Amino acid sequence: MKHALALLLLAATPASAATLADIAVSLKGTTSLSADFTQAGADGRVLAGKLWLARPGKVRFQYDKAKMLLVGDGRTLSFIDYEVKQVSQWPVRRTPLQILLAAEPDLAPIARITADTPTGVEIAARDPKRPEFGTLAIRFVRSPGAPGGLALTGWTALDAQGGRSDVRLANVRYGASLAGVSFGFADPRKDGPR
Repeated sequence: MKHALALLLLAATPASAATLADIAVSLKGTTSLSADFTQAGADGRVLAGKLWLARPGKVRFQYDKAKMLLVGDGRTLSFIDYEVKQVSQWPVRRTPLQILLAAEPDLAPIARITADTPTGVEIAARDPKRPEFGTLAIRFVRSPGAPGGLALTGWTALDAQGGRSDVRLANVRYGASLAGVSFGFADPRKDGPR
């Protein structure tokens, strides 16, 4: 019985425990990425689309069917709702996505490892200086072909009001060509691109 318990404990323990420095190496090593994503909200609505990321600061969430876009141009993160012709903007560095987009990820002051298994790692990040951003739980799977051996699989955002958004990635390609990908948007409030 003791032998079986010891084997079970060994199987549940990762061969090499991940550190926040390992996560930072993985994030910093992700210079470009493309993926398919699904996003599930607290209301049960599920949206799908394509994600492109270019560090530092650039990201594009192109939704398949919803008339929305989330795009970061390196300085500003913009959410565009084309249906109601509304644009909301924030400095990238003041959003939870800053953790994924920073040039030099510094996780020590804001993150902790919440799960570390033989197959993956999860961290929870919360900026004590910006509690209104809530918590971002970021998930990775161990993969020798990914930067730092950790492949990003998704995240869950919990906002200060209790809202939840779960993003899952599939078909992730590191070092993806971003030729033709725009990190700008057509402003629905006026004619022409921004």
